[in-house]
Amino acid sequence: MPQLNFELPAGVQFSDEPLPNPPVPRDAATVILLRDTANGLEVFLQRRVAAMAFAAGMTVFPGGGVDARDADASVRWAGPPAAEWARWFGGTEPVARALVCAAVRETFEESGVLLAGTEDGVVADANRYADARRQLVSRELSLAAFLDGAGLTLRADLLRPWAHWITPPQETRRYDTRFFVAVLPEGQRADGETTEAESSGWQRPQDALADADAGRSMLMPPTWYTLRELTEFDTAADALAAERRIQAIIPTLVRDGDRVRVIVEDA
Repeated sequence: MPQLNFELPAGVQFSDEPLPNPPVPRDAATVILLRDTANGLEVFLQRRVAAMAFAAGMTVFPGGGVDARDADASVRWAGPPAAEWARWFGGTEPVARALVCAAVRETFEESGVLLAGTEDGVVADANRYADARRQLVSRELSLAAFLDGAGLTLRADLLRPWAHWITPPQETRRYDTRFFVAVLPEGQRADGETTEAESSGWQRPQDALADADAGRSMLMPPTWYTLRELTEFDTAADALAAERRIQAIIPTLVRDGDRVRVIVEDA
């Protein structure tokens, strides 16, 4: 099986040997937001602030860790059931439900895009829920409580499974992250109104990769790998329709002089 080598910037700290008691990875969800433009397919990216404990200064997709309340079974739900997501990603139905809810919540918190709707369709203007967005960020409000109070239904049918990445056991902060893909709903706008990002915006995947190659940005291996995959699609519909074989990817970290090399088995 061929390998892909990806260099991390100098100064990355990790253990040369597997930790004797590596931390259990925390469940997390990442959402790859897409849109079609006259210049081609674009993806929404955010550069994390330098003060962040994880992936500081890196350019990433919206996402974050699962909150215990994301597993609330009272969330109104439309689309593939939790059992189907569990089959796609592997794992239990409660974890799958929590991951989908986390994907919707984190996307709304970090980009203002709300993958929810009513009997009339998908929300067209998410700005009306700005107060709820702030309360979700501060954890004053759970996703279930927000959706119930707003009379909204989570739209799992707007999401597709994309990938599954697990942080190497050599790192002290680990995540078990499932990647989703979704198209920007008509009428909605993705913004950068989050304290976790210093800048946000849309880019063609090939342009984002070129920025990283030129040293204008830094990408985590899963982000780089995903952007490379997205260059193969002309439209968002093509990406959503792609058949995906979801397998857990755990990169290997190898010290190479002053650099850290990430080796990813190319499935």
